[in-house]
Amino acid sequence: MARNTRIVVVGGGYVGMYTALRLQKKLRKGEAEVTVIDPQPHMTYQPFLPEAAAGSIEPRHVVVPLRKVLQKCQHLTGRVTAISHADREVTVELAAGHTTTLGYDVLVVAPGSVARTLPVPGLAEQGIAFKTVGEAIYLRNHVLSRLDAAATTLDPALRRRLLTFLVVGGGYAGIEALAELADMARYASRYYENINREDIRWVLVEAANRIMPEVGPKMGRYTVERLLDADIEVNLDTRVKTMVGGHVELDDGQSFDTDTIIWTAGVKPNPMLEHTDLPRDARGRIECSAELEVNGMPGVFSAGDCASVPDLSKDDPEAKTSPSAQHAVRQAKVLADNIVAHVRNKKLKQYEHSYAGSVASLGLYKGVAEIYGIKLRGIIAWFMHRTYHVSRMPTWNRRVRIVFDWTGALFLGREVVSLGQINDPKADFDRVAGGGPRPAGQAQPAPSGVPSDPVPVGRAVS
Repeated sequence: MARNTRIVVVGGGYVGMYTALRLQKKLRKGEAEVTVIDPQPHMTYQPFLPEAAAGSIEPRHVVVPLRKVLQKCQHLTGRVTAISHADREVTVELAAGHTTTLGYDVLVVAPGSVARTLPVPGLAEQGIAFKTVGEAIYLRNHVLSRLDAAATTLDPALRRRLLTFLVVGGGYAGIEALAELADMARYASRYYENINREDIRWVLVEAANRIMPEVGPKMGRYTVERLLDADIEVNLDTRVKTMVGGHVELDDGQSFDTDTIIWTAGVKPNPMLEHTDLPRDARGRIECSAELEVNGMPGVFSAGDCASVPDLSKDDPEAKTSPSAQHAVRQAKVLADNIVAHVRNKKLKQYEHSYAGSVASLGLYKGVAEIYGIKLRGIIAWFMHRTYHVSRMPTWNRRVRIVFDWTGALFLGREVVSLGQINDPKADFDRVAGGGPRPAGQAQPAPSGVPSDPVPVGRAVS
């Protein structure tokens, strides 16, 4: 009796989870075995991270537990470190600490992307990205804790440093994180007698001459105007020269001190792909056909941020689909159907999807959107942003929970309490137990006299 086809899915993000979800619906019983491998036991819906950081949504509600939704699949919590298609093996470093290899008949490579870093002095020590729910929770607690610290010092220089927040990168992630966190900080300032809204300084630095290129020049200018109206400093055509010790120097001559640097200057394919024998383009992405099959490797598929997929909706034969959630979710549907077709020796379909547009939140009741050429702004665009993304959130469980979160925030206001202890949960116990130095990897006291709650060293570097 022939064994079942072994399907291994590397990555539990948009592509990985949606592909596995569709496979478990489409495959017949006993037709194939699906294994999903990801370092985290959940999929993160990243468009909701800014609202989770700002207290409008409970952070647990923006993640989908893989074991709960993929009940007909096997899930391994571990990190894929290498792929050898010549041997049809995947090497996995499991959560328990040991390494194993898995064989496969069909492979889906979808590890996604990581923060794209630059050789800026001090970035590894001072910066933090905004791609995971852990980073969103950390930034929420960190920003609020800076207000707490600023309210307790008489040193004007330290106070300015604590109340200065820098965001590097003017794409979707940077703008939405900036707008939501700035809204939250200024909302929270009403509860501090000695901190006014005007005391809190938010700075955006973008190397290009515009922000959010996805929404077009006109909407980009509108976004800049709304940020300026919110007293956010916008620096275009500007680069960070150094941020050593939190002292930031820009190439236009500006300099200031800050205790918060959020790095959202683009993404790059997961570095794990360097340890594979898969074909990749100049940008490090896996080269795929329009059927989402890796070039020259039947039975190996890829999609999402790490894949170079022809964009058939454009006349340019060199055009590739953009690394967006919109494409990832739609590619996953075609990818899953093509895997089923491959298993049943049927013809594969090509992926073709015209870009429908984009929506972005600029804080509470503010937004921009461009949908099929129609431009929207203000509260209508903000409502479209929420409506679109809640409709795309996997499972009704999470959709209902998010709507309840929004309803509670509407009538009861934001939650503006810092739970900073979760960044160093053993600190109090170490003090009472007379503990010595913390083991490697635990939080360390902040440098330069800054109140503790430091940005984790290296968190932004992948």
